[in-house]
Amino acid sequence: MLKFFNKRLVAMVLALVLLLSITGIGSAQQLCVPEIPAEQKQVKNMILMVPDGMGLPHTTLARWYKGGELLTMDEIACGLVRTHASDSAITDSAPAATVMATGHKSHSGFVGTLPDVANMPGLDPIEPGEERRPVANILEAAKLKGLATGLVATCQIPHATPAGFSAHYPDRDDYELLIEQQVFNSIDVVFGGGYDYLKKRKDNENLFSTLKQRGYEYITTRDELSKIKGNKVWGMFAPVDMAYELDRPEHEPTLAEMTQKALEILSKDSDGFFLMVEGSKIDWAAHANDPVGVISDVIAFDDAVKVALDFALNDENTAIVVAADHFTGGMSIGNLDEDYDIQHISAFIEPLKKAKVTGEGLEKKLNSDRSNITEVMKEFFGIDDLTEDEIHAIAAAEADAVDEVVGPIISSRALLGWTSHGHAGNDVVLYMYHPKGYRYCGVIDNADINKYMQEVLDIDLAETTERLFVNAYEAFTAKGATLKVDSKDPENPILVVTKGNIQIKLPVNKDIAFVDGKQIQLPGVIVYTGEFDELDIEKWYVSYDVIELIK
Repeated sequence: MLKFFNKRLVAMVLALVLLLSITGIGSAQQLCVPEIPAEQKQVKNMILMVPDGMGLPHTTLARWYKGGELLTMDEIACGLVRTHASDSAITDSAPAATVMATGHKSHSGFVGTLPDVANMPGLDPIEPGEERRPVANILEAAKLKGLATGLVATCQIPHATPAGFSAHYPDRDDYELLIEQQVFNSIDVVFGGGYDYLKKRKDNENLFSTLKQRGYEYITTRDELSKIKGNKVWGMFAPVDMAYELDRPEHEPTLAEMTQKALEILSKDSDGFFLMVEGSKIDWAAHANDPVGVISDVIAFDDAVKVALDFALNDENTAIVVAADHFTGGMSIGNLDEDYDIQHISAFIEPLKKAKVTGEGLEKKLNSDRSNITEVMKEFFGIDDLTEDEIHAIAAAEADAVDEVVGPIISSRALLGWTSHGHAGNDVVLYMYHPKGYRYCGVIDNADINKYMQEVLDIDLAETTERLFVNAYEAFTAKGATLKVDSKDPENPILVVTKGNIQIKLPVNKDIAFVDGKQIQLPGVIVYTGEFDELDIEKWYVSYDVIELIK
C-alpha cells in the first residue's frame, strides 16, 4: 500500500508540475528554463521574427489549407506571450514593437519611447519627468557592440514594427520623421516597402543622397536583390507597402528571399548580427477580416522562418525568437451557421482554395465603375451566388477598402467567424530556437522577449539608454551652457548649445553634430519628443558623447 501511495504521490507531483508549466503559474524561468552557465546562453547572432497580428486560428487555418501538414513554426513552439500595453489590456503594433525592442511597455501609438502612464497590474508607474523619454532598443545596442544589424518587413519600413526597432517618437504615423531616423541610424540591411517616404517629403531632405553618401547600395527590384554584392543596402520594393504573397508582382521579392539575402549579408560580420523580420500584412488581412490574405501571408512568413531555422541549424551560433505582437480580428474556425460544428474540414477550406487573389488583389480586378463585380467575384474568388446586398456593398466600398467587404463575404461561405476589425487582448504563441536548448516556455510577458535577447547577446539596454538618450536641457544647463532652438526651417529644427566660445548645433533626427562648424559623428540619433508646432527646449535627447563636448 505504501509503495502504491508513493507512486501516486509522485504521479500527482509530476502532474502538478506539468499543470503549472502549461498554465504559467509562477515564474516561467523557474519551471521551464534550463539552468546553464551564462556563457552557454550567449550566441553571436539573434533573429527576431514577428508575424504581425497572427493568432492561433490563423496558423490552424493555414495548416489545414496546406493539407494538415505542420508549419515550420510548429517545430519550435514552446509557450505563450502576454501582449498588453502599459495602460491597456489591448496593444497596438507600436507599443508591442517597443516592448520587444526595448523591454519597456508603452502606450498605443508610441514608438521607442516610454508611455505617459503605466497602470496595468504588475507595472511600476512612470517616474515624473520620464514620460515619453526615448529608450534604447536591441538593434541600437547590437550596433554599438559591433554587430551587423538588419530590418526586413513587407510593410513600409517606417511602419510601427520596424520603426519600433530603429526610431523614437510618440506618434507612429509620422512616417517622414521615423524614416529619417532610420536612415541616420546606420542599419546595415533594410528591406521592405515605402520609398515614397524617402522622396515625397515636406522637409525637402534628400535621403537618397544621404544613403549614397553613407555607402549604401539602393535597390528596388527582386532581380537587383539577387545581385547584391556589398554589405550595406537599402531595398525598397514598393512606394508604400509590398503586396500580399498571393498577389505578389514578379518584381517584388518574397519575404523568404529577403530574409535569405539579409542573412547572407549580415553573416559576413565575424562579430555577429541582429536581424528583425516582420510578416507585416497578416495583421492587415485580419483587420479586413480577409482569410485569404491571412493564409497567404502566414504561409509566406512560415517560409521565411524555415530560411532562418535552416541558417541557425547550420550555423550553430544563432538564436531565433518568433512571436506575434498581438492577435488581430478575433477569427474563429466556425461561425453561427447551423450545423457548422459537424462539417468536414473541406467545408472550411474549399471556398478559400477557390480564391486566386486576396481581397486587396481583387480590388485591382474591378473596373473603374465596378460594373464587373459578378464576373470578377466568380473568376477570382469562385463565388457565383452573390446576393444583391453583397453586390451593392462591394460597389459602395471606399477605395482601398474593398477587402473589408469581400473578406467577410468569403468568410461566411467558409464558415469562419470574426469578432473585430481591430486588435484583441489574447495571448499569442511563443516559438524559440537556441543551439544549446536555452529557451523560455510556459506563459511569459512580451517584455521577457527583450530580456531573452539581452541575455543571449550579452547586452545591457539600461546602459545603452544612458549613453544614447540624455536629456539635453538637464545635462547642458548643469554644465552652465545655454540652449535655444533654431527653427528658421520649421521642418528641420536644430538645438543650439553654447558655452563660452563653444557652439554645438544638433539637427533633429540625425546622428551628426556640428561643433564650431565642424561635423562630428554621433553613436545615435538626436531625438525630440515634443510637438513640432510648439518646440519645447526640455524635450531633446542626445548621446552622452555630445554632453562630454562641454567641459
